[in-house]
Amino acid sequence: MQKPNYVPLVLLLALGLLATFLPAIPTKIVTEGIDTGDTAWMLCATALVLFMTPGLAFFYGGMVNSKNVISTMLQSFVAMGIVSLLWVVVGFSLAFGHSIGGFIGDPRTFFMFKDVLDGKPWSLAATIPLALFAFFQMKFAIITPALITGSFAERINFKSYVLFIVLFSLLVYTPLAHWTWHPDGFLFKLGVLDFAGGTVVHMSAGWAALASAIYLKPRKSYGTEAVLPPANIPFVLLGTGLLWFGWFGFNAGSAVGANPLAVSAFATTNVAAAAAGLAWILFDVARGRKLSALGFCIGAVVGLVAITPASGFVTVPVSIFIGIVAGMTSNFFAHMRSKSRIDDTLDVFPCHGIGGMVGMIMTGIFASKAVNAAAVDGLAYGGTHLFLVHIMALVLVSAFAFVGSMALLKLTDLIIPLRVSAEEESLGLDVSQHEEQIYGNVASV
Repeated sequence: MQKPNYVPLVLLLALGLLATFLPAIPTKIVTEGIDTGDTAWMLCATALVLFMTPGLAFFYGGMVNSKNVISTMLQSFVAMGIVSLLWVVVGFSLAFGHSIGGFIGDPRTFFMFKDVLDGKPWSLAATIPLALFAFFQMKFAIITPALITGSFAERINFKSYVLFIVLFSLLVYTPLAHWTWHPDGFLFKLGVLDFAGGTVVHMSAGWAALASAIYLKPRKSYGTEAVLPPANIPFVLLGTGLLWFGWFGFNAGSAVGANPLAVSAFATTNVAAAAAGLAWILFDVARGRKLSALGFCIGAVVGLVAITPASGFVTVPVSIFIGIVAGMTSNFFAHMRSKSRIDDTLDVFPCHGIGGMVGMIMTGIFASKAVNAAAVDGLAYGGTHLFLVHIMALVLVSAFAFVGSMALLKLTDLIIPLRVSAEEESLGLDVSQHEEQIYGNVASV
């Protein structure tokens, strides 16, 4: 039995009390210009993106050892609760509120969802209600910190994890979303193209994962024969299927309407995932390894990551090339990482960080205004400016995400120690953190 702690419950009750005093009652809900078809599709897309987070839980949960399955999966599920409330209170304002110098949104703009239910549609999503746009973006904010969890799996204190994702969401994710997706964001104004989150979601999570793996240091068993095999490969297969399915909402939904651009993004998403999955396992075969279910699953997810920023800007044939390059590149870096002392447990940086950077570079090369009139041509079609801007943004976003995450890890560690004890790590986080285990309950510890 652990010592009672009333602070988190008091904070939640205080938030509930604040909500009663600031209920954000709408005046007149906007209906003019709202398209029912676009709204119907975006409701579905929003649900699909949320569906990705349970998919990620199965994907990660199947890859850790059997002592840490529940804890690893819960880290994804609890993000749905925490980030949803953060987004309503202030997250949406910081990402999409009135711009302060192109770097961050005014936290007062939509505080406690003020003026959201009855607000004018977002300028770049003019045919759907503002509230629907806000909730679509919420799902992106939810999955981003959940992606990081694979890097420090099997050794993080769950309480410190909760604090870290709060800080990361407010101080790393929302500024990047504002820079890239707000019309007044400085990267947006420079012409950076990120259709569905290659920089905002995957690069930020990837660099935060690398910072986490370095800061938390390796597991006690890392590099020894004591490392246990994945708990459940069928979980990984299931998680991959859920992610692939949900990613259609992630990318095709970013067209913010039921239109030809959504169809194009849907198609490139599927093809890139297929190409990357095959590239990963065939690259393994070329190096003398056997085909594996785990390899195809990881490769497919890498393809989904890499096509994300490009999905609404490139043609379907180009998405094959992007998938192949991403699958082979991430496989190479995952192999190199395994030879190092960096214990990125589930290779989040090689998959999401490297995959996101490959996607960003490929967007700078192959973006075509013939596919999307809002784009400009990339390097392959004579547009050098876009490519150079993307290289600059890649460096800037990488530095911000890595340094910012490292600082937040240090701050979190000062407040609540990040690492569990050696005894708790050996026992497994399912039991030591949650008094649960995958095959039946355990007595209180």
